[in-house]
Formats: sequence, structure tokens, C-alpha cells
Amino acid sequence: MPGWFADSSHWTGPDGVPAQIGHHLVYTLLALGISLVIAVPLGMFVGYTGRGGGLVVGSANALRALPTLGALVLLFLLISSSVSGQAVYLIPTTAVLVLLGVPPILAGTYAGIQNADSGAVGAARAMGYTRAQILMRVQLPCALPLMLSGIRSATLQIVSTATVAAYVGLQGLGRFILDGRAEADFTKMTAGALLVAVLAIAFEVLFALLGRFTISPGLRRSEASATRSRPSPAIPVAAPGT
Repeated sequence: MPGWFADSSHWTGPDGVPAQIGHHLVYTLLALGISLVIAVPLGMFVGYTGRGGGLVVGSANALRALPTLGALVLLFLLISSSVSGQAVYLIPTTAVLVLLGVPPILAGTYAGIQNADSGAVGAARAMGYTRAQILMRVQLPCALPLMLSGIRSATLQIVSTATVAAYVGLQGLGRFILDGRAEADFTKMTAGALLVAVLAIAFEVLFALLGRFTISPGLRRSEASATRSRPSPAIPVAAPGT
């Protein structure tokens, strides 16, 4: 494994590690951006109005259960007759990744708005804030920890699943895994999986820093206190003879 990474030929050219990381990041950031545009306004609306919460949660759970590779192949077959060029590969790949990214962002935004500090909301209402001002100045900042948690979860899922782009002929870190399997080069496959894991860890660290600089210390302390005071779930004990 160290020898594979030490080989300079794996770090140059259009098929080298930097180029493939770049492709992987393009798929990830494109899908994440579209997921944010869809999920954040929808989650804010549902959390603010309280309408359609059950439908949103049920739909989010259904999307999580969607078989990624099967959906990718199906979308590719559906659009291949009407779309040409790179778009015929990029559109289904992005669509599948968006389907993975929307549920956690939607759930985090919805839960964050719904669980905003009622005392802060009541104080803002008593001060004469309009409903829109309460949403933007009180509920949204209070919802930020849960929203960032949802975005972090969506990003990690997208990063780890963007390897499916290789199945429809696109570039990215999935090429090392897919090509390594075709060539029976297990070192290459392991290197590709390791690169995906490192990229996911990098995003994890990035979101940890982002949370530290964007979430107010008071909200971080409240969240930590709530976590410590939350009772541990009971562990069921099987009856004798079962």
C-alpha cells in the first residue's frame, strides 16, 4: 500500500489522484448545493408552519431506503435516449446523490426550527417581532446546531456514495475501486477506498471547525448539557429460556 502512494505515476495526469479527487469534489459539492437549495427552505417552511411534518419525515425515510446503484442505472436508462454528452452521466449521478443529501438536511432544519427555545421565541414575540423576524432572528439561529448536523451527515453520505459515478463512466475516486476490481488489483481498490475515507474525515474536521466558529457558545453549552442530562436508553434483557 505505501508503495502505491509512493509511485509518482499515480499522482500525475488526468487519471492521477489529484485529478480524481477534483472530480469527486465536483460531484459532492454540486449535489450538496442542490440538496441545500431544496431541503433548507422546505425544512424552514414545515418547521415554521407545522404543516406536512409527517409527510416530510415519511418521505425522507423513504428516500434513505432507496437503493443507490439501482436508482442510478434506472435514471441513466430513462434519460439516455433524450440526453447526450457528459450530461447523460452527470444528471443521474447528481440526482441520486441529491436524493441521499436531502433527507438529513431536511430533517435537521425541520427539527431545529421546531425545537427552537420557546422562551426566546416568546420573548421576541413580546418585544413586537413579526413572525418572519422571529423565524430569521430567533428560530433560525437556534436551529443552527441541528441544521449543521444534518448538513454534515448529508455531506458524508454524498462523499462516500459519489464513487458510484464510476459505474456510469465518470471520473472520480470510484475509478480506483472499479478499475482495481476489473484488473484484480486489490491494492488499487484499497487505495481508492482509503482516499474516500480520508476525504470524508477532512469534511468531518471542516464541519467541526465550522460549528465552532458559527454556533454561539451559549447554544453549544446548552446542547452539551442536554446531551449529558439525557437518560441512557434502557437495554432490554431477554427472559430466561428465550
